[in-house]
Amino acid sequence: MKLTLSVIKADIGSIGGHIAPSRRLLEAVRAHIREHGAGLLIDSHIGHTGDDIAILMTHSRGAGDEDIHRLAWDAFIAGTQVAKEQGLYGAGQDLLKDAFSGNVRGMGPAVAEMEIEDRPSEPFLLFAADKTDPGAFNLPLYLAFADPMNTPGLILSPDMGRGFRFVIMDVSHAEADRVIELNAPEELYDIAALLRDPERYVVESVWSRASGQQAVAVATSRLHNIAGKYTGKDDPVMLVRAQMHFPATGEVLAPFAVGHYVAGGMRGSHNMPLMPVALNTGTSYFDGPPLVSCAAFSEHDGILSEPQDCFAHPFWNTVRDQVAAKAMEMRRQGFFGAAMLTMDELEYTGIVQKLEALDKQFLVRGETAESAFRQAVSR
Repeated sequence: MKLTLSVIKADIGSIGGHIAPSRRLLEAVRAHIREHGAGLLIDSHIGHTGDDIAILMTHSRGAGDEDIHRLAWDAFIAGTQVAKEQGLYGAGQDLLKDAFSGNVRGMGPAVAEMEIEDRPSEPFLLFAADKTDPGAFNLPLYLAFADPMNTPGLILSPDMGRGFRFVIMDVSHAEADRVIELNAPEELYDIAALLRDPERYVVESVWSRASGQQAVAVATSRLHNIAGKYTGKDDPVMLVRAQMHFPATGEVLAPFAVGHYVAGGMRGSHNMPLMPVALNTGTSYFDGPPLVSCAAFSEHDGILSEPQDCFAHPFWNTVRDQVAAKAMEMRRQGFFGAAMLTMDELEYTGIVQKLEALDKQFLVRGETAESAFRQAVSR
């Protein structure tokens, strides 16, 4: 059976600032999907990570289907109305366009989709991140699909030993999708050279070279490319198929124990460690720290099992303690140096106007006051 997995996620309102959506808001989204998804969807699941609501849908209509995307968009519109009635913060924040135009890509919500040949047993993972951007998944995907130190299946499984194809997008190219395809392990160093810059180069998908099947789909949109100004971090979602000729579930989860530094946190402008959290966890410390949840599903003929919370296991408590310590240590540095993002990532914030104003006040020593004035006026 040809099946499509679609997950669409957006921040449309939150209690008390950037913390979590209200129960009424979540129920409004669920009610819309229940009422209007009949005949379109096979099954669905709705949850939240931080203040973002994710709608997972199974159907047979293919990726990018207008009716599926409209269903999710209208559900977010219905939820936004509730958010406004409750006075929630950031009501409709991620809905950056006024009207639906056939596909939610480029309209604000994060989208990850893949069309698959349904296996007799189809385990997959839904990762949802908040207060960070799509590059947060670069390191975990590199480790899970290209590094045998993390994934012994790469040397133990003949199918996995043939490697994986990485499709990498240059997300700084806003005019159209600019991508490159590289094979692991032959082009491993080239993959590493790109993925080390997660603000520009982002894994869009990963494919098995043994079967040709898609293993990973990542939401790669950058909100500032859409809005032309700072509107919050991109808060990506990711779908990962597991087992058989893909990495085992444990091999996909293991890299998140690193608690690696990612862009995000307060005002989306800092470097903070990524914390694996339980499903439906809100944000807290310094609008974060950046969060990632993981729901594991099994699926047959499009019908979803109940989700299993991958990061609720006691093991991850130790990881969270370590991430919290890393976060507090970085915050001791305040806004200095590596604690805050580079200027090209801050160019959509108010600091740009501040620096432009200050630039006009600089003087070159040795110049006369009159020549410095003329130079400042001519700028």
